Amino acid sequence: MKAIVVTDQAAGTAGMKLVERPEPQAAINDVVVQVHASGFTWDELTWPSTWTDRLGRDRTPVIPGQELAGVVTALGYGTTGLSVGQRVFGLTDSYRGGTLAEYVAVEARNLAPLPGDVDFTVGASVAMPGLTAWQGLFEHGRLQAGQSVLVHGAAGAVGSMVTQLAREFGAYVIGTGRAADRQKALDFGAQEFVDLENDVLENVGGVDLVFDVIGGDIGKRSARLIRAGGTLVTIAGPTEARPADGLAIDFVLVSDRAQLGEIVQRVRDGRLQTNIGNIATLDDAVAAFNRTERRRGKTIIRVRP
Repeated sequence: MKAIVVTDQAAGTAGMKLVERPEPQAAINDVVVQVHASGFTWDELTWPSTWTDRLGRDRTPVIPGQELAGVVTALGYGTTGLSVGQRVFGLTDSYRGGTLAEYVAVEARNLAPLPGDVDFTVGASVAMPGLTAWQGLFEHGRLQAGQSVLVHGAAGAVGSMVTQLAREFGAYVIGTGRAADRQKALDFGAQEFVDLENDVLENVGGVDLVFDVIGGDIGKRSARLIRAGGTLVTIAGPTEARPADGLAIDFVLVSDRAQLGEIVQRVRDGRLQTNIGNIATLDDAVAAFNRTERRRGKTIIRVRP
């Protein structure tokens, strides 16, 4: 099968190559999925789990990619809940990876049914950003209707999902980003926008929840904006700054079939819009991930026409 592989962590996406690899086999509780569309997270090649297995053993050459949508072609021993020929979407285990390929073996529990009226590219584009937003807002942020939410990177893949879900839940949403992202953030539902290059972040005042995808100085400054009892939720790594009278939570998402179902239903009925910036073929994937211009929205690889 065709697959994208990387062997050199330091080379990043520039070290990606399209090669032939053996098709995977389904282990216990796995399914093999014929991949129709795949996503790739921009910093995935910096994760330790991309390069080793759970015992810390090197597993290069690595097929990157965690997000996928496709069709089940085989079941492993003991696999239940899915069937051969079923359309599915979701995530692989980051210690296994492998969705930038024509086939991938995935634990069945990490996948959810993909309705027939949802395109494979859409399914691949919402799995990771949707789950990140859902878990950050509702499980870790414990968002309540009527609260205020500051969403960093509101026009990005994750931030746009956070913005839409928070608005649906009845929150007041303030988005941030670059000046060029203002209209896109507002289109996704932000009620205010802060240009992080030209506006003063502290002028926002107090908020109940900050969803941070940036970290660094922005994360530190954001902690001071949290009202008493509020929460700073971040996916940018552990934060040094903590709210004076609130929580700071750094989390890594986990795949959840029920939550994937909630997300895809919102896509179907128009409550949740995707944020796809570019669609490329597997043959063109290396070039797509090494574009020199700034990416807007998520790059999705359509593995099958």
